[in-house]
Amino acid sequence: MNMLERITIIPDLCNGEPTIRGMRVTVKAIVEYIAAGETKESLLKAYPHLSDNDINAAVEYASGHLL
Repeated sequence: MNMLERITIIPDLCNGEPTIRGMRVTVKAIVEYIAAGETKESLLKAYPHLSDNDINAAVEYASGHLL
């Protein structure tokens, strides 16, 4: 699976914000946690339904939309 295929935008989910695999976890939330100093390990523990690749995809998506 392409990393960015993990990012979904569904108009009726989270007000159309980009989310991880159609779940109610937004790219913005993941990036904000990382920016606040959270580690991938702590995110994976807090959100056991996410994978390392989901977090990487969120960061990749966000960086591509900021540049």
